[in-house]
Amino acid sequence: MTKEKKENQFYEDLVKDVEDDYERRREERRLTQRQWELNINYLDGKQYCEINGVGEIEESEKYFYWQGRSVYNHIAPVIDTRIARLTRVSPIMSVRAAGADEADLKTAKLTTSILNSTCSRLDVNALIRTATEWSEVCGTVFYEVTWDGERGRLLGDADGVKVKEGDVAIRIVSPFEIFPDCLANESLEECKSIIHARAMHVKDVEDKYGVSLKGGDVGVFSLSEKEGASETIARDRVVVIERFEKPSKEFPNGRVVTVADKKLLYVGELPFKNGEDGKREFPFVMQRAIPSAGKFFGTSMIERLIPLQRAYNAVKNRKQEFLNRISMGVVTVEDGSVDVDELAEEGLSPGRVVVYRQGSQPPSLMNPGNIPNDFSSEEDKLTSEFVLLSGVSEFSRTSQVGSSISSGTALQLLIEQDDTRLSATAEETRKAIRKVAKQIIRLFKQFANKGRIMRIAGENGKVETLYFNSSDISSDDVVFDTENELSYTPAQKKNEIYDLLKTGLLNDDDGKLDERTKTKLLDILGFGTIDNTADIGRLHVAKAENENMSGFETDVEVDEYDDHEVHVVEHTRFLLSAESDEVRRDPERKRRALEHLRAHKKAVATA
Repeated sequence: MTKEKKENQFYEDLVKDVEDDYERRREERRLTQRQWELNINYLDGKQYCEINGVGEIEESEKYFYWQGRSVYNHIAPVIDTRIARLTRVSPIMSVRAAGADEADLKTAKLTTSILNSTCSRLDVNALIRTATEWSEVCGTVFYEVTWDGERGRLLGDADGVKVKEGDVAIRIVSPFEIFPDCLANESLEECKSIIHARAMHVKDVEDKYGVSLKGGDVGVFSLSEKEGASETIARDRVVVIERFEKPSKEFPNGRVVTVADKKLLYVGELPFKNGEDGKREFPFVMQRAIPSAGKFFGTSMIERLIPLQRAYNAVKNRKQEFLNRISMGVVTVEDGSVDVDELAEEGLSPGRVVVYRQGSQPPSLMNPGNIPNDFSSEEDKLTSEFVLLSGVSEFSRTSQVGSSISSGTALQLLIEQDDTRLSATAEETRKAIRKVAKQIIRLFKQFANKGRIMRIAGENGKVETLYFNSSDISSDDVVFDTENELSYTPAQKKNEIYDLLKTGLLNDDDGKLDERTKTKLLDILGFGTIDNTADIGRLHVAKAENENMSGFETDVEVDEYDDHEVHVVEHTRFLLSAESDEVRRDPERKRRALEHLRAHKKAVATA
């Protein structure tokens, strides 16, 4: 066999191996996927379906033709409320310095600016909301964090092709597209390989891989090319299968194999150094609603509520049927006394003349009795069980307070209880965001080799321009600057600030709030522009900080309109901090800084 034939045989075997592996994983995950589809149906109000014995979703049949099948959807408001509360999770992140040296501190500050600017540019908060919607419905969602060379600032042309500097790209991936090597793995880190399968348009495949394929109709969820798939159909699509393999002895940098329509589209090493210490990992981050022990995919709250929703629909429909019997009535007639067909069609309408056979009994309504109290009792019990299982109180769903709650303290406790039930899910979201942030930093570390320019929102609302390259990024230790938003709400934060003000801990030696502290507090409380005094205070702080940033390379003049007390505080803080190391080591710059500080102190003393 020639070398070319051996290579062709190797690629054919590789394609077959990936496709067989995909089919095996797809079959193993089939019941889990059916549960996701069932969750979507119940959320959309299609609540008379179930998974049959062969693992397919089918609609249940009526026992009697007259049986009511109305839907009283309590799942939708529960999930809407959970999503609304969970989307409050939008943490502010920063990068912790690798050491206490001045260079480490500057690097951490630079990396924090890069991270926050990237998150703002990619609108990560909107991505978090989309991911939360998927995780609440299916229990799991994934962030795909990659580097896109087609993004970013245009650098120029090379042989007629536009060259851009590249940028991070984040895409939300539904759980329908991810297939782990073992469903018993509890995290992505435990998997040796991950398959990402999706329905791509044939034009996109040709643009990305340079291979022309014949498209067809593909089911969005099942990724099946068979006609008549039950879910939404995508036209002119082909199923692209990407298998990501972790680094091993055989493949030290890991491997990515991409196939579609029995053809090999790409084979190569894992492209991104997105793991610890420059290791190559999967470009995915997993977020789960409710983690399940011994399972890869998380659990959705909808799964717990489905049996309860079925029971609630049954009770409400049987109650409605009873009311129909009372209002419409059940007519009894003697055999042969009336035209039964006409009576069945028109009923005993008011004012109607009923002709019946002489000597027979006239038609009459049966006594249906009263509605049993058991219906109302069972309905109330099921409603309370919705609160018990979902952790979402009636107040959160309807914004109405029960008659038993009359105090503001009780209402606040009720809100805190709701947030406590959601805090575990919120922590899963924060954990996923932190991993995404780390991968963003590592991708810049890998690909920002040449100098890059990035515009950021600096302090005091000023737009600043950063110039950096990969060597300036040395730490990816991302930490949160905010507590869990569900366990520490903005209202609680404001109340604690008010308590601190009452205790006087924020006052100076004279028992007063200085202008700088007052300005900062107004910003935290959300009243940054409440009056002109606060605006002036911020301007004085900004001017002092700009003078510090100049590094006192030249003499800085003290202006008559300066708030000298604010400037004394800001310049003293600067000279005591690690930011002024370079100034203090340079005798000339140190002299200028001290002379400037003395001038402000002299102005305060003579005022």
